[in-house]
Amino acid sequence: MTTTGKQLFTTLTEDGKLTLEIAQSEFADPTGNQVLVKMEAAPINPSDLAILTGAADFENAEYSPGKVVATMPEPFNSGQKSRHGQRLPAGNEGAGTVVATGDSDAAKALMGQRVACVPGTAFSQYAIADANMCLPLGDHSAEDGASSFVNPMTALGFVENAKMDGAKAILHTVGASNLGQMLNRICLEDGMGLVNIVRKADQAELLKSQGATHVVNSSDDDFMDQLKSAIDDTDAFYGFDPIGGGKMVDHCFKAMEQVAVGKMTEYSRYGSNQQKRMFIYGRLDFGPTTLTPSYGFGWTLSGWLLTPFLQSAGMETVGRMRKRVLDNLTTTFASSYKEKVDLEGMLTKDAILDYKQMKTGEKYLVTPNS
Repeated sequence: MTTTGKQLFTTLTEDGKLTLEIAQSEFADPTGNQVLVKMEAAPINPSDLAILTGAADFENAEYSPGKVVATMPEPFNSGQKSRHGQRLPAGNEGAGTVVATGDSDAAKALMGQRVACVPGTAFSQYAIADANMCLPLGDHSAEDGASSFVNPMTALGFVENAKMDGAKAILHTVGASNLGQMLNRICLEDGMGLVNIVRKADQAELLKSQGATHVVNSSDDDFMDQLKSAIDDTDAFYGFDPIGGGKMVDHCFKAMEQVAVGKMTEYSRYGSNQQKRMFIYGRLDFGPTTLTPSYGFGWTLSGWLLTPFLQSAGMETVGRMRKRVLDNLTTTFASSYKEKVDLEGMLTKDAILDYKQMKTGEKYLVTPNS
């Protein structure tokens, strides 16, 4: 017996046409460790926009009820050649109620429970999820639990990664984001130093009101002086950046090196011996990442993704992280939303042009069954 419901799909063709559409799908009965979740809430995260919108032109797209067709410019279309012609579901995470299960004990134990899950198909009225990746929410609402995986586990992952590498402090380049505010709360709880970079004065005030002690405004004329002072105070030679393109990583490396050189007692033509590390974990800016030869040779730039980190961290660490999220779902790991939309509402011009900007504090929540 199958279950029928509406689901969002995204398709990019060879000629650069990106189509988002709502269609009827059939969901087979779950087997083994699978559960079928009736989705009640799913956030639109920056990680979802990679296949939802990318760099496509939605200002001049063709809009009709439940369907949008936009043009993907070059080189972004050619850069996604491997997905040409594929009809992909979307929605990394969400929450809902388990309405059917496979025959494993772990799956059966979730029957009738409200859970948070990461099916990768959350923009849908139903989704198949792995029981081991479901988090029972107890008395928490679906809205409370909808964003309980990607941002909370990423923020916790940054701190866990930093501890594993022996870092004393973290530098984060979008401090006022939903994830950044979580990271600030975690670092305060754990005694981990944190340097928050923001773009606006009101964002700086927001973080300071939440207890942040080192907030640097990239729009200020003395930005680099502020940044160097904060790094000097905290030893934040270890940073995370979701911007990707542009010069922000370069600014961070420069500031780190200048602080380190200032502590040297002898000159070296190769720069300081201080190891400086930055991780890019997103692409808010699709432009090239600009680096300059101005911070010696003791630096590393890497990519960072949540799933590979969790795989390397081990089940004990992951289990501890998941418990911490559930225990603090409405405090440390709370999320807020600017708008709630149903599946069709996701595909209106006003909504797409708004949520694709990924503005701080303006996340959308999709309610597929409303």
